[in-house]
Amino acid sequence: MLNRKNIELQPTAFREGESRWRAVQNRDRAADGAFVYAVRSTGIYCRPSCAARKPRREQVLFFAAADAAEESGFRPCQRCFPRGVTSSDPRVEIVAAVCREIDARIAEIGADAEREGEARITLSSLSTPVGVSRHQLERAFRSIMGITPRQYADAQRMRRLKSQLKKGDDVTTALYDAGFGSSSRLYERAPSQLGMTPAAYGRGGAGMQINYTIADSRLGRVLVGATERGISAVYLGESDAKLLGELRKEYPQADILKDESGTVKSKNLGKWVGQILSHLDGHAPHLDLPTDVQATAFQRRVWEELRKIPYGTTRTYTQVARSIGKPAAVRAVARACATNPVSVVVPCHRVVRQDGDLAGYRWGVGRKRNLLDAESAAGRARRGKSED
Repeated sequence: MLNRKNIELQPTAFREGESRWRAVQNRDRAADGAFVYAVRSTGIYCRPSCAARKPRREQVLFFAAADAAEESGFRPCQRCFPRGVTSSDPRVEIVAAVCREIDARIAEIGADAEREGEARITLSSLSTPVGVSRHQLERAFRSIMGITPRQYADAQRMRRLKSQLKKGDDVTTALYDAGFGSSSRLYERAPSQLGMTPAAYGRGGAGMQINYTIADSRLGRVLVGATERGISAVYLGESDAKLLGELRKEYPQADILKDESGTVKSKNLGKWVGQILSHLDGHAPHLDLPTDVQATAFQRRVWEELRKIPYGTTRTYTQVARSIGKPAAVRAVARACATNPVSVVVPCHRVVRQDGDLAGYRWGVGRKRNLLDAESAAGRARRGKSED
């Protein structure tokens, strides 16, 4: 059994992104086990020494362990088989064992498992068998996986649920088989993790209704799409057709309808659009609107942190990565910002590079600059009034 001191150890080599990138470029076998790298364009992760064609730097993400890469949606390479490599970081062994234990508990089927479900998976019950404290386990898990054990368990339950629903199981059977203790616990999480009700997901998204409208704003045309639960899309551009195309690409299985003013379903949408337009004009700095989006556990953590950035201020990608307890995940944070479907509501435009450069923005760097300048000016005006 690993002792409590071992879990605090940090590997001395290959901790930084650039040293890891050099190891990948050199196909350094000494780095195997220290980390894995994933390629966005292929959706595959590899060991550093993999003989596959070298990817471009901007396409690469680094993970401390194979489980962390798979949790972010990447598949293991069938050429270098990265799952079979033993890590030199003792924390990885602990975290891997805990992941296996969580998976095993979720997979349990029977009356007891159905009744107790989530309550059975606690930090205390997970940390004791591997010989560390609850706090040590949580710190190690966050460092290796980027999320907490509870968030990992949630993601695994939801993954199992999705699999069962796609196989054709009814919602009641699927929810208990996935380890949810009750339907209420499932439905309170479904909007954020499925982006729709479980029944709608089981039909491949068919039946999920997104009403949308496109309006003029000072930044051009703005498309706002929403379900009855919250906002699913805020897109900025010049072409209505392109904005609608983006919405259909984001939600290919949904029933997408243009909003007709005066209908019952459009009441919230109209109110939300008004608040967004007012915010863009600088009249409503505190935009706190409900969202209904699909996201990984890591994306949710990043987006929640972005909503904490005060109006008129900015944070760097590095600062955001540190604030979520994942200082090495700067590029993953940037990716979460780039894939944010509800711009403005989740203010990804407030994140800039370390040197102050604006970097990229899904709706154009010019709009990002415009948003930041307007917020800064509005902030100065408010401070001036308060001083008077």
